[in-house]
Amino acid sequence: MRNQIPNLLTLSRIIVIPALVASFYIHGPVGNWIGFALFAFAGVTDFFDGYLARSMNVVSPLGRFLDPIADKLLVAAALMMMVAFDRISGFAILPAVIIMCREIMVSGLREHLAELKVPLPVTVLAKWKTTAQILALGFLLVGDASPEMIPSIMIGDILLWIAGLVTVQTGYIYLRTGLKYLD
Repeated sequence: MRNQIPNLLTLSRIIVIPALVASFYIHGPVGNWIGFALFAFAGVTDFFDGYLARSMNVVSPLGRFLDPIADKLLVAAALMMMVAFDRISGFAILPAVIIMCREIMVSGLREHLAELKVPLPVTVLAKWKTTAQILALGFLLVGDASPEMIPSIMIGDILLWIAGLVTVQTGYIYLRTGLKYLD
């Protein structure tokens, strides 16, 4: 059972997605805060699944497979719902599109390189990108439900642009590395 805890945490991020989507249909600040709480829970599990797997020495192929998928599904669902409900709009949609495109590109690249037995390790910059994304999405999920003294939407938009710019950099780094192995 002990070796399954990290994978259960990873799976919990996928299980949270329908509840996160449902929170958008709860009108008013309560829906914003529920969405934020679910997303924050998922962010905490993202940290602890990897930490526990490494510290308990129970890193598994299933965990290595599911972890990035759970992250991408959660981010994609949050981005799509926020665009659909006009919580990300105007020019702020551009970094959201960049993030989605990069995630699909890197996933495809990883899949191709895995067939060639070539690893594509996560870079430190990619970890910063993920941190900026999570913070941006957290602020944007709270949105106009935040206290007046905290401009959540403005902070979220700025962080989303930062995440978008870092996403371009990390996407380029991964693509440049992967192109060496493409015919």
